[in-house]
Amino acid sequence: MKASRIKLALAGCTVTLSLLAVLFADFLPTYAGSYADQRFLLVGLVGVVSVAGTMFIATQGLPSKKAMYALLPAFSFVLAFPILSIPFLEQLYVFVEPALYSFYFAAAVFGGLVLVAQGMANRYLEIFVSIAAAACFLYGVMSVNVYLFALVDGYADLSDLIPWGFVNIRYWSHVATWLLPILPLAVLVGPLGKFRLWRMIVATGAGLWWWIIFLSTSRGSILGITIGVVFAALFFGRQGWPWLRRFLIYLLIGLAIWFVLSVLVPSLFFGETELRSVRVDSAGRAPLFMEAWQMSLQYFPLGMGPQSWLTHDLLTQAYSENSKYGHPHNMYLMWAAEYGWLLILLFLLLALQLTVQLWRRRTALLAEGDTEGVLMLAGVVASVIAAFIHAGASAVFIAPGSMLVGLFVLAGFWALIFSPLFSVKQRNGSNLVLPKKLAFATSSAALVLILWLLWAAQVHTYYLDMKADESYYHEHMNERTLPRFWFHGNFPRPDTR
Repeated sequence: MKASRIKLALAGCTVTLSLLAVLFADFLPTYAGSYADQRFLLVGLVGVVSVAGTMFIATQGLPSKKAMYALLPAFSFVLAFPILSIPFLEQLYVFVEPALYSFYFAAAVFGGLVLVAQGMANRYLEIFVSIAAAACFLYGVMSVNVYLFALVDGYADLSDLIPWGFVNIRYWSHVATWLLPILPLAVLVGPLGKFRLWRMIVATGAGLWWWIIFLSTSRGSILGITIGVVFAALFFGRQGWPWLRRFLIYLLIGLAIWFVLSVLVPSLFFGETELRSVRVDSAGRAPLFMEAWQMSLQYFPLGMGPQSWLTHDLLTQAYSENSKYGHPHNMYLMWAAEYGWLLILLFLLLALQLTVQLWRRRTALLAEGDTEGVLMLAGVVASVIAAFIHAGASAVFIAPGSMLVGLFVLAGFWALIFSPLFSVKQRNGSNLVLPKKLAFATSSAALVLILWLLWAAQVHTYYLDMKADESYYHEHMNERTLPRFWFHGNFPRPDTR
């Protein structure tokens, strides 16, 4: 029991540190800027989870062959990134981004497995959503402070200032996509929900975040969250109604706050109200999508190599005549262009397996009458679907802040839907680990550690070279910053090596 509390406390500290680094970077000492610091934190976190998870799972072993087979789609997808990158070994930093995705999704799987094996999945999610709700409230209150200063200074265009603390306002919207569907869980599961003050804090924080969504007109977030919530509502039906009702209440609170702060008050202060309209066009993404599509066909079903979007010879006239970006603003087309359609096929097979397993888990929870489990699963599923929908139009799985938050959600998602297959609580016999198994576990963890160290070294080298060449791109090539792996996403010149 004491060990479990220590592990949960460690998880809570990790969540808190990550959310501080994502939401409040402006108030923290920085080594390389918020974007790079978040990337370094992500690299370290996925390494620790992957190594520790490998050691734990190899020591414990899988409870059944069925559990082993259940892992095959996930690890086929995870290993595909570096394997499909092998033909491009001559490329600079060839494994930097593929290894990021491999370690990232592996960490989500391993994290979920450890939570299940330790019987801590529900408690972990209770802690995560509580910390997330508190962080959202604090960020929201500080946003109101920025808002008040803007009014006093006579600054009417609030969308230039809010959201604050992010190098790009869309990077905040990625985080919102992950968090808004799960905020109702902060009052529906765990012990804090019985306190009126806590319910008010959560409602206020969620309402303020919805206000910022409307203020920034983040269509990707709105679309992703809408699809995720509708899916969860239909999938879980009446049993998920308490979560849906709370979600809708928070949405209405957000609309009320938006009307007061963005319509009524500005009209009183400035005599008029300038509202941002929600655009219905592609916001310039169509040329990016077509360029990525054409890239994906060049070596079908293989890709053009990791980060080739930044270096390839342009294929379409539309994109050559438009502004250049560090990625095509569509994760799936980017993966198809750089790693090939084989990777997309593996992703679709994994998505199919997860859907089937989700249905089985839903059926089991309903049969057991586990109301709290249904509500928790509904919120987490809505969050995951929202993020993957949003990834089709933005950098949800490129921006490090979003990936940090998403890692915690994905680990919980994996734990919830696969818990019946991977739980080892019912095992009989001694807890002693045989020497052979311990040796295997140690060697497996050591291998993962070595791979992570080699990757981390390349990440750091890439960072140093990027910084050395940053001025060159700005001064001699008149190129702006292209956020990708690093905030300055351009590859260094070969002659600087």
